Parts: sequence; structure tokens; C-alpha cells
Amino acid sequence: DAATRTDLPSGLKVACIERGDFASETSSRSTKLIWAGIKYLASASAALLSWDLLTSPVTTVKDFYSEFSMVFNCHQERKYMLDKQQHLTNWVPIVCPFTEWNIWPPPFGHPIFSFFPVLAPAVFKFYDALSQFTCPPSYIMTKKEARTKFPQLSDQDIKYCAVFYEGQHNDARTNIAIALSAAEKGAHIANYVEMTDGIFDEESGKVIGVKAQDRISGETFEIYAKNIIFAGGPFTDKLRSKEEKEGGPVAKAVQGASGSHIVLPGYFAPKDMGLLDYNTSDGRFLFFLPWQGSVIVGTTDKKCDAETLPYPPEEEIQWMMKEVEKYLSNDLKVRRSDVLSAWRGWRPLAADPHAPPGGQVSRDHVISKNPSSGVTFIAGGKWTTWREMAEDVLDKVLEDKAGKCNTLDIVLHGGEGFNKNLPTQIIQKYGLSEEVANHLVKTYGGRVWDVLEKCKPTGKQWPRYGVQLVEGYPYIEAEIRFACKEYACTIEDILSRRTRLAFLNSEAAEEALPRVADVMAEELGWSKATKKEQIKCAKKYLAAYGGRIPYEDNVALRFMSHEDSMDMFRDIDRDGSGFIDPQELKEIATRLGNPLSDKQLKELFREIDTDKNGKISAEEFVAWISAKQSKNDVKQYLTASATVIFEEIDTDESGFLDQEELKAVTVRLGEDFTDKEIRKIFKEMDTDKDGKISLEEFINWMDNEHDKTGFRKLLASNMQDNNMQGSWLDEKPPKGVTIKRKYTNSGSFLG
Repeated sequence: DAATRTDLPSGLKVACIERGDFASETSSRSTKLIWAGIKYLASASAALLSWDLLTSPVTTVKDFYSEFSMVFNCHQERKYMLDKQQHLTNWVPIVCPFTEWNIWPPPFGHPIFSFFPVLAPAVFKFYDALSQFTCPPSYIMTKKEARTKFPQLSDQDIKYCAVFYEGQHNDARTNIAIALSAAEKGAHIANYVEMTDGIFDEESGKVIGVKAQDRISGETFEIYAKNIIFAGGPFTDKLRSKEEKEGGPVAKAVQGASGSHIVLPGYFAPKDMGLLDYNTSDGRFLFFLPWQGSVIVGTTDKKCDAETLPYPPEEEIQWMMKEVEKYLSNDLKVRRSDVLSAWRGWRPLAADPHAPPGGQVSRDHVISKNPSSGVTFIAGGKWTTWREMAEDVLDKVLEDKAGKCNTLDIVLHGGEGFNKNLPTQIIQKYGLSEEVANHLVKTYGGRVWDVLEKCKPTGKQWPRYGVQLVEGYPYIEAEIRFACKEYACTIEDILSRRTRLAFLNSEAAEEALPRVADVMAEELGWSKATKKEQIKCAKKYLAAYGGRIPYEDNVALRFMSHEDSMDMFRDIDRDGSGFIDPQELKEIATRLGNPLSDKQLKELFREIDTDKNGKISAEEFVAWISAKQSKNDVKQYLTASATVIFEEIDTDESGFLDQEELKAVTVRLGEDFTDKEIRKIFKEMDTDKDGKISLEEFINWMDNEHDKTGFRKLLASNMQDNNMQGSWLDEKPPKGVTIKRKYTNSGSFLG
């Protein structure tokens, strides 16, 4: 916005610095909707029709108008995104299934909404009207039609379904497109650059610039400006603490509200239709949406402090799984092992700390200028209104010299050269698979040709070009090379935001990690030491995503439930005999893409069939699954976690731990153990009595529940809490790693 303002006495010089990667916080962790706020329309109506209308009519009407205006503006901004940025967005129909004509207790706590199943068609038509009917029209879907279009729905109790439309996008790509568009228009942008302090005018005390640090190279420098805007989302208050010359705490302006998400395999929903549960057990909205070949299940606001890394609480994951099953067919069970990835993001709920007393927390954005420092912050809002937020804050900062905002006429980076036949064109020229072609065009728009210039042949008859990073996902190696020209600095940038692998399938991201490291090392000229450090950092980051195996009680894990194992047994037992025979075992291995030879089949069957009666019972199968899970999944996780902790404690990189290093780590973690306790711990670990602790000895000790000193628990909790919430860029680079601007240094779960 600022870089493209016109009708000014002179052009604006614009700089934007981002502490992490572009979209590394909240902006990449949304529900991927560009939605116009159906929930806020309902809550505003409920408030208007309450007793408050009689007791405080002026305030109630004013609040309703404010909320309604926000929803109306959301519709206009959604229209702008879906019309102007077609290379980044698409419409998605969302089903509201109704299983009864009257709901009690009513949604939103108002009796009128008990009749929502009857009123829904009219409500959604009104919702369409707010965008001047420029969206696809809402409609009614009968029970019979629902069975055809959404076969995953349970049709036993459904009366009918109301269907409405919202916008959808790849949020991280939209964010990067905005940043690149700004750069194209003349703005100076930099990721991994952090404001460390303000620069203050000696006479007035106002902020006239910022001190900044390149978080990768460690270089520090100063940026001077006439106007400074903080746009830190749920972390805005941390920025505001740096605008006062004396430092210290500031009046709280922003409260975090988390939205948790899980990702399920794509077969749980149609590829082009989602679902909304408007009346969950705790009153929150729950979305069930197809996205990038998978299904996202996401919740709305739950107030809590914002954190940096994305792992959601296990109880949230379990809650979402339980809520989703309400509407799914009895044939579909959502198992814990179906969760491919899980994360949460924090949106800011803001209030103006410089406003008169009584100001309310807002779901709309808040703009506030500190009269003593001269710094303005903007917080709140939502993805849908990003353009409007920029326009509003610049109008306020520039006042009578604001000039003309031109962003309504701007097509974002990648829009030029985009057309709906582009996937066909690149398939014909490069021999790409249809899935890869559609993905590339939807991600890069007209810039897809630049990506394909870096594309290498597959060596196959078909597809001829586009070497995939990991089977089952359309991401190709050329995207890594291209991303390195689009500000990507770390493996994390590639796995989570330039591709969305970490968000879609955390295990697939781990599988792709080594190849991503190889390609980035080629493109950015990493040394062996830097590449090793990058891989280590990326593994820590990926551990912050949820997956099939939950975190619980530090490094302890919850095993696959008995019900999950029985579901698997019934799936293999195709004839329903209550036993698994060798042929059924062979068939399931083939279906899973891992066919067994006759010899392998006999060995596996003999291993499971413990009573040697020639058939596998449910009890034998469940016992085998439990043992296998313990050996493979859990042991693998514990080994990986313990290895990371070992490397952090081994500060001299000798490959062994000594008593001094054990003592040092307790101090670094704020728990100064006595020398006697350290000697006792060392003696327990050093099983071969050679005076030093090897990695194998450390792993074995960490896997032992015996822990009278509390040292194991201390390490485990800090591995979980600090690594999940802290930053991997908070510590100096380790010995032997040379840092350059395009590279990264490592942090530590020890801080």
C-alpha cells in the first residue's frame, strides 16, 4: 500500500522487517479460509435481540452496527480477493447438515437460533446479498443429494443440508505474494531481521527509528523513519515494550486466541466440498475442509497466550476428532493414527490502550498511536481484511498527506500471465503430471514458467519432468531452487511455507528433509557443517508439529488405543470371520504398497500367530500391534529426542558427556543440582564404568523410568516446553559453522 500511494508531494520510502520468515507465525496457521464472518453476523444478531436492547438500547444498537459493518466490509474484501487474485484463491462450498428442525440448547445462547434449521436458507441468501450476490449462490441439498455429493456424511438422521460458499487460499503463499509485490513496487523488505530497540530523539523522547539485527548473520544496523508501525499480531505487546525509552511493561493491548487444527487423509471429505459444525459441544465453530489433497479440521478462538511453535494440546486434538465423528458415516472412524499433522495459530484480539476507559476487545482491527513515542500499532482483524487494514493504518499515520490508496487495482505477484488454461499449457510443454501442474499454477500463477526453468527430467516415460520430493504430494525439487530466490533461508522455510508438507503430513516432511537439505546446499553454497546444523534445526522444528503419535507427559507417548487396533483388525479381516488368514495378510500388505514374498509372509504370520493354530485372532493382532508400536514408533521417538538432548549437553562436541557438562546443563536450566547429585546421576548413566557417558548409555538412561533425582524429568520437560515454544535462532552458531546472510545459525532448546 505505502509503496504504491499516489497524489503525494513526494513518494514514500518504505521498509518492512520481519523477525522470522514471511508468514512464519500466525499468517501461515489459519484455517485457509477467506471468510466473510457468518459467525459474527449470528453473534451480532443474538446480541441485538437480547434483553440488552431494552436496558441499554443505544449501546446495543451501536455494538450491532459495528459488528455488522465489520461483516459487510469482510464481504467486500473477500470479493476483492476472489475476483482480483484468482491465481491465489478459489471458492469452496461448505455444508451445514441439519439433523433436527429445532435445536436445544440453542446456538449462541439465543432462543431464536433454535430455529436455525428452518431459517438457514434465508440466512444464507442474506449472507450472499451482503456481497451483492457476486459469490456462488447458496442452495439446499436434500438427503438424497447429500448421499451422492458428500458420501462421507452420515445420512441416518439428516433432514437436509444448507450449502454456502467461502473463499479459500494457501495462506503462506498469499503472504509471500504480498511481500514480493511490495518489493516489486519499490519497498525494501527483509526476513529474519528483528527490531531490538527503538532509536529515541534526545529532546522529544519520540522514536525516530529502530535498531535492528540480522538474526542469521548477527549483523546490527539502524533504520531511521518518520513513521513507525508495529504489526506484530498476537506478539504486538512485546514490540510495544521497546517503544518506551525506559523500557519495562506496557498496558496490555492484545490478547491471543488460538485456533487448533488437525489434518486428516483426503478420503474423509469430497475434494471440493467442506462442512461447518456451528453448534459444537463447547459453542465454537468447527470447520472440516478439503485443502491441498487433505482435509483440515479447524476450530475458532480459544483465548490463551501466543506461542511461537505450533504444537496443539492433545486434548484439543482429541476434541476435534470426537466432534467430527458426529456427522460422519458409521463406516468412517477417525482414529488417532489418522492425524497426519496438527498445529495451532494465534490471532490477536485487540483493544486500544490509549483510548478512553471502557474500550472493548475487538475482532475487527484496532489502530492506536502512542502520543509519547509517536509509534502506531495495528492489531486484530483477520486474513480477509489484510488489504483494508493496511489502507486504514496508512490513512491514520499519514493523515492529511495520505494521498490515494491504489491496492484495489493491484494484482498480486504471480497474477500477471495467469489464465485458467495454464495447467494444460505446461503439461503439453513439460510433460508434467496433472496433479503437479495444477499445484504449480495454483501456487505461482504466471510465475510458473520461472519455476519450470529449474525443472529437471524424471528419467521416466511419464511424467517427463518434475522430480517429486516425496511420494503422494505434488511438490517438486524445482520449487526448492526457486524458493531460494524468494527469500527462503532455511529448511524450515521450504518444508512449512514454500511447500506445505509440514502442515499436511509431518512424517512426509521428515522424509523430504534430506533431499531439501541437499538442494538448498547446492543453491546457497552451504558448507558440510552448515548443512548438518540446518538439518538438526529442521528436525527440531518438525518435532513441534503433531502427527500420528501424540506428545503427553513430557516425552512419554500415548499408544494406539485398543479401538484403533480393532478397527485395523476388522479392515484386514475382509470376510468377517473374526480371524485373519495368510491370504488376508498378504492382501493388506499389497494394498499398503508393501507386497510380501511367500517367505516374508510365512515369517510375519508365524510372528503374530502366537498360539500356532494357523489363524490370527483379534487378541493376537492387538498384542502384536502394541509390541510393534513400542519397538518402532516409540523407541524411534525416544531415541531421536534423547539424541537432541545429548548433543545440547555435549558442549565440547567430544561425543561423550562428563560430570562438568551435566552440572552445567542443570545451571542453564535454572536447577542447580548438588555435586553429590551429579555424581549419582553420572554413576547411573556410566554403565560401562569408563568415566564418560556415550550416546547409547544416555539414551538407555533416558528410557529408564527410574528417576529419583528428577534430572530426567527436567531434561524431558525442557526438551518439550522450550523446544516447542522457543526459537532456534536464540544462540550463537556452534563451533565450525560459518554464518552468511543466506544461511542460518542454530538455536537451542536450552535457550
